[in-house]
This record gives sequence, structure tokens and C-alpha cells, in this order.
Amino acid sequence: MSPELQKIENEALLLPPEDREILIQKLQQSLDGSENNDIEQAWIQEAEERYSNYKNGITKGIPGDKIFSEIRRELGWQS
Repeated sequence: MSPELQKIENEALLLPPEDREILIQKLQQSLDGSENNDIEQAWIQEAEERYSNYKNGITKGIPGDKIFSEIRRELGWQS
């Protein structure tokens, strides 16, 4: 490992876990060639907004058994 890489690694390990996770994602994307993650970011933002609305009582949740029953019915999986 080059001294420059060792320095970067040492500095990265001092970052808070959330920042390290973001850094990992960006490095992985650069290797995968998937630099355009606008869609992924939009879904993350949507999920965070929906969760915030749920926590703040703006929207209500649907019980899992009810939603899975509806999905099975729509897919024709119910007998």
C-alpha cells in the first residue's frame, strides 16, 4: 500500500460511520461504473419523506397482513 493510500485510509477511518458509508458507496459506484445514481437518491429521499410523514402522524401505516393479502389477491395467488 502506498503511503498516500495509507494516509487516506487512516483519515477515512476517523470519519463518522455515516460519512464512511457514503464514501464506501461512492467508491463502489466508481468501480461499478454506475456513477449516475440520481434514481437511487430520489428513492432514498422519497422513503425518508414517507417515513417522516408516518412518524409525524401525517400518514398512517397499513398492517402487514392486510397489505400482503391485497398483494396476493392482485397477483391472483389467493385460493
